[in-house]
Parts: sequence; C-alpha cells; structure tokens
Amino acid sequence: MIVVSDTSPLHYLVLVQCDHVLPRMFGRVLAPPAVIDELRHPHTPTVARAWAERPPAWLEMRSPAVLDPGLKLGPGEIQAVCLAREVHADVVLIDERKATRVA
Repeated sequence: MIVVSDTSPLHYLVLVQCDHVLPRMFGRVLAPPAVIDELRHPHTPTVARAWAERPPAWLEMRSPAVLDPGLKLGPGEIQAVCLAREVHADVVLIDERKATRVA
C-alpha cells in the first residue's frame, strides 16, 4: 500500500512520537519536497525540524513530475495531491478541508 503525506499529519505524528506507525500501516510512505520544506520552517517545533533534516529511511521523498496549476492549495498540498495521482497512492494524508475535497 502507498501513502502520500502532507505536512500536518507528519508534523503531529512526529510531535507525539508516533511517526513510526506510518510504514507499519501503509508500507510505502512518500512525501514531496514542499512538505519537507514546510517541516523545516523556523517556526516549526525543534523536534519536527530535526526530523525533517534527517528523515527516517522509510520516508521516500519524491517530487511530482507535473503540478496541476488549477489546484488552489498551498505548495505542500499541491505537491502531495499531484504526487498521489502519479503514483496511484492508496491513501493521501491531508488534514485541511479544501485539500481533502480536492484529493
């Protein structure tokens, strides 16, 4: 099973020290570069920034080949949705209403 994650789900799973459940639940876990960049933001809690600087081996960072210019979402959401389409992901982890409808 393949899952593509947006920023917030990773952020909060890291904060509660439960990010390790993702590969156990889904197998392959992918995140696009914009998601990792958002986790590295200076206002992100230190533990999440450190995690993004040295992500675990199970996290596959992958850029979508094509971005859909019609999506009116943030960079992380756009890349996550487009990547999920490309890899035919089984699940997209997104916590924002508008992005969830698009996904």
